Amino acid sequence: MEYRDPFATAQSGTQSKAAAYDLGLRAYMLKIYNYMASALALTGIVALVAANSPAFVNALYNVQGGQVVGMSGLGWVVAFAPLGLVMWLGFGINRLSVSAAQGVFWAYSVMVGLSLTSIFMVYTGESIARTFFVTAGTFGGMSLYGYTTKRDLSGFGSFLMMGLFGIIIASVVNMFMHSSALGFAVSVLGVLIFVGLTAYDTQKLKSMYYYVAGNSEAMAKSSIMGALNLYMDFLNIFLHLLRFMGDRK
Repeated sequence: MEYRDPFATAQSGTQSKAAAYDLGLRAYMLKIYNYMASALALTGIVALVAANSPAFVNALYNVQGGQVVGMSGLGWVVAFAPLGLVMWLGFGINRLSVSAAQGVFWAYSVMVGLSLTSIFMVYTGESIARTFFVTAGTFGGMSLYGYTTKRDLSGFGSFLMMGLFGIIIASVVNMFMHSSALGFAVSVLGVLIFVGLTAYDTQKLKSMYYYVAGNSEAMAKSSIMGALNLYMDFLNIFLHLLRFMGDRK
């Protein structure tokens, strides 16, 4: 009878489980990134198509002499629709089916695209494309850091969330003050905060896999929510950077 070292057998089994875990984790993260990239593509296409539709532009905005001077009632509805959808998805994810959660996620991407129509009317296409690629490189680097670092970013994430609430309050205040200095400060802090949140959210998603692995429905819903978080990180980095890098028409 062939002798087998029980310690070697146990070690081999542990290595096999670790390899399977790594493969599952990579597949899980890849699904999240695919969701996110598809949503960004959908948002960009919708925004570009809508911006080139005079009927749609006139329905959303008050246009005088080719310049946007305000938003129509429908425009305000479109502007706030993404907030309603993201709250619906965030608070209702446990009650929604996977297909319903996907539907809300894609609807959110479309509504964000409609609400971003104005950037194609304000900034040149070249500067929008340039800012997008800078954002993609920044996001990719920080997400890779969040995935590979051994440092626990949970405390850092709590600090960033406090900063996020701070810039939201400052943005609301500046809607009435119209201060260029405060607007500049909010944009700078916004870039820094969402760059940091990219690493934090990536690490959090990596840790989440431990809890949802083996449960197909939980994994599917976690993938959608993970894609939503990273999508919002990317979008906010892009919009804040556009204020610096965007060339106005």
